[in-house]
Order: sequence, then C-alpha cells, then structure tokens
Amino acid sequence: MDLAASFQSAAANADWSVPGFYQILANQPGDKSWPMTAATFILMYKKPANVMASDDALKFFKWAYDKGDKMAQDLDYIPMPDNVVALVEKMWAADLQQK
Repeated sequence: MDLAASFQSAAANADWSVPGFYQILANQPGDKSWPMTAATFILMYKKPANVMASDDALKFFKWAYDKGDKMAQDLDYIPMPDNVVALVEKMWAADLQQK
C-alpha cells in the first residue's frame, strides 16, 4: 500500500466546503483513502494590520505548494493534492486582503 497516495486520496475526496477549510480527515470517501488522516492549518487575518507581511507569508505558502512537495516528502509529510491546493488558492484570492 502506498501510504502517501492513500493520505492524498483522503484529502482529495474530503468535502472542503466547510468554513475555513476546517476538516477532520477521518473516514473520508474513496476506496484508496486512508481512514485516519489529518491536515495542518495556517491561520491568516482576512484584513491584516500589515498587508505586506501577510502577502509575504502567502508568497511563501504559494512557493511551498508549487515547489515544496519533494521537501515535504523528505520530511515525512504528505503534500496536499492539487485539487485541494486549487481550492485554497481560490479562497486566498477571494477572501484575503492583499496588496
């Protein structure tokens, strides 16, 4: 069994329409979904006091999503599947004040 693929399957099949993407990934649908999986969350202000610092943080997360999969795997983390990354980036554009 490919554990990374089964964790990604759980994340890819989850219903991410909940506010703030808060999702417990236990028992997600899909034949290949690992039954007990969890995601790490990052909290950002919708209207930050320092927009430039918030933008820098978002640039880092964007870079991590675009270029960090191998590094995450090397540290025994599982990168989020592309469909989840696309949902997060869409939310950033719609909900977070940016420069």
